[in-house]
Amino acid sequence: MGVDRTAAANAIDSFLRALGRNPDTEPDLIGTAARVADAYADELCAGYAVDTRALLTANAIASAPGSSNLVVVRDIAVTTMCPHHLLPARGTATVAMLTRSHLIGLGTIASLVAAHARRLTLQEHLGEAVVSDLEHVLQPAWVGCRLILSHDCMVARGERAIGTRVETVALRGASTDANLARAYEALGVGR
Repeated sequence: MGVDRTAAANAIDSFLRALGRNPDTEPDLIGTAARVADAYADELCAGYAVDTRALLTANAIASAPGSSNLVVVRDIAVTTMCPHHLLPARGTATVAMLTRSHLIGLGTIASLVAAHARRLTLQEHLGEAVVSDLEHVLQPAWVGCRLILSHDCMVARGERAIGTRVETVALRGASTDANLARAYEALGVGR
């Protein structure tokens, strides 16, 4: 389903009017509806246009037989939109995996996180989506994604819990205690 920018802009215009604001007469609101529609279409929801598994498949390379590598990519900048309030959550992601038969370019890992983050998604779902794609395409021994985000829906409204960070960890394949400990260490859990 494609983006209908005109309908989105009209909806934002109606939303502003429902709040008692007039985009036709308030100078700061002139053009706001189109700008908001463009921001969501071009940036904040651009991840819907990315086939994340195809992205990984196109960039996966076979590793040497019998080899395994611990790959950790830290501090990937994340901005995502909460589907409950349409407010942003910002922070960082760490992705770690113990590879088996396939490797991936490190930039592709950041692109994968960005593609999933640029959707209307809950933090828990974001981490699970990243892990699911990496597991499906690369089949690592284990893979995890740690997200540490500050949610504007907790800061700008409601609880006004300024400084609060929410941490989630999605993990697959670390079924033994040793692998679980190694995965948590690689992801920085407990730091």
